[in-house]
Amino acid sequence: MPTPTVNPELQKDFAIQAVELLRAAGFEAYWAGGCVRDLLLGGLPKDYDVATAATPKQVRKVFRDFHTLGVGAAFGVIIVVGPQGAGQLDVATFRADDTYSDGRRPDSVTFSTAQEDVQRRDFTINGLLFDPIEQRVIDYVGGQLDLESQIIRAIGEPVVRLAEDKLRMLRAVRFAARLGFLIDRQTRSAIEEMVAEISVVSAERITEELRSMLAHPTRATAISLCREIGLSLHILPEAEDAHRRSDGSASDAAWDYTLRQMDALEAPSLPLTLAVLLRNYAAGVKQRERSNRLMEFGRRMRISTDDAQRLDWLVRHGRGLWGARKRPWSQVQRMLIGNGIRELIAMHQAELAVIAEDHPTDEDRLANWRADLDFCSQRLDGPKEQLDPAPLITGDDLIAAGVPRGKHYQRILTVVRDAQLDGKIDTPEEGLQHALVSWRSLKG
Repeated sequence: MPTPTVNPELQKDFAIQAVELLRAAGFEAYWAGGCVRDLLLGGLPKDYDVATAATPKQVRKVFRDFHTLGVGAAFGVIIVVGPQGAGQLDVATFRADDTYSDGRRPDSVTFSTAQEDVQRRDFTINGLLFDPIEQRVIDYVGGQLDLESQIIRAIGEPVVRLAEDKLRMLRAVRFAARLGFLIDRQTRSAIEEMVAEISVVSAERITEELRSMLAHPTRATAISLCREIGLSLHILPEAEDAHRRSDGSASDAAWDYTLRQMDALEAPSLPLTLAVLLRNYAAGVKQRERSNRLMEFGRRMRISTDDAQRLDWLVRHGRGLWGARKRPWSQVQRMLIGNGIRELIAMHQAELAVIAEDHPTDEDRLANWRADLDFCSQRLDGPKEQLDPAPLITGDDLIAAGVPRGKHYQRILTVVRDAQLDGKIDTPEEGLQHALVSWRSLKG
């Protein structure tokens, strides 16, 4: 089901209306969190959160004319669905959190005041409140100064704040990379001391955070910062292994090449960015074992089977399009009909951009590789019957011709298909004759 389109103006108007309705009912209410940060940085919030003195029951009463969802009511959060095009709001009751025994959620919450509420949040830049009626910022944590100073700073004692939810270590990196900020010295020191504890966070949550990091244009900066702090060793050990020399030491040159290639990607999918990161992973083993390891990586990270298979395919063909014009069409064609071909072309284009920076005078090689990609793109955009013509024969034809059934069928049909694509045969009769010759050869 497609996600409903949200109109930013209608969304903002509804967020203002929500505060007005809560105020009219006698409750203190403000915008809170990331939307305030983004507004103060001159950006357009992707969503709005409202913090209020109203309890969840009172919130539902105030918004009785709207559809509400109580999926987060135990933590004081009610989702209010706005008019068409306005999206939805999280309306949260001011609260103070109890201990976080699971390193993710508080064991219990106590409804509190606005000042106490912001003390439980992660970073000062996310602890700001905004009054959209009076157009004023309420700052109990020094978030405005940190925005001006471009600092990511934990609210209160960094070790305590990070211990409540270990994923905050990765979030600090994401915010720092995305905003171009520095991580406060004490906050960074706390992260460096606690990096191994990221392992208690579920793979699903880590992957979602990585997905957000890698989808953003600052992805290379984020991964670089993860390496500097030590997080990558615990969340992406496979990437660390992919960038080691034969003696086991890290190769800064290999990392630099990879990060620059990641930087050159435009709006990449998760499998594509991971393929660039892991292209040299398990490079010295047989293809089947390498694929098994990549699929195991996918299971560990809880990415979908489709994404894991796409990752494996992209790694397998990571440099497969170079020299495409001079290779047998049967080899190139199989890549061009793959589900990930657009991503594979993007992967090659990103590598070409890096090579062109490093070797701008190597004009012949650069021209040849550009021509290879142009060739593939032209073939891909051409008529489907030329790119992927119907096979000349099938397994049924082999049965009818008296070829005994068995695993050899796939091999015979592949030989025939290669001959067809390479222009050596072009009729079903020639295809069957080619198949019989291949069968006799296999029997030996």
